[in-house]
Amino acid sequence: MSLVALVSVPGHIALFGAAREADESAAAHIFQPLMVAQAPIILLFAVKWLTQFPRQALHVLALQAIAGLAALVPVFYFNL
Repeated sequence: MSLVALVSVPGHIALFGAAREADESAAAHIFQPLMVAQAPIILLFAVKWLTQFPRQALHVLALQAIAGLAALVPVFYFNL
């Protein structure tokens, strides 16, 4: 989900520019639910796999955190 969010924001900026709009764009309506909906999935993954394979699970969780932060960078950088 982070990868879809990561692609949606820069894709929107590439197509329409980074100007603020009066109403939220379709990219915002895609981005926001994706970022919120992945939280319970990440929590479920952590609960299930951290107890069985902690080292590998931490690697996956770190990648997920990096992807989530990378998706947020354009939003804060362009004040969208």
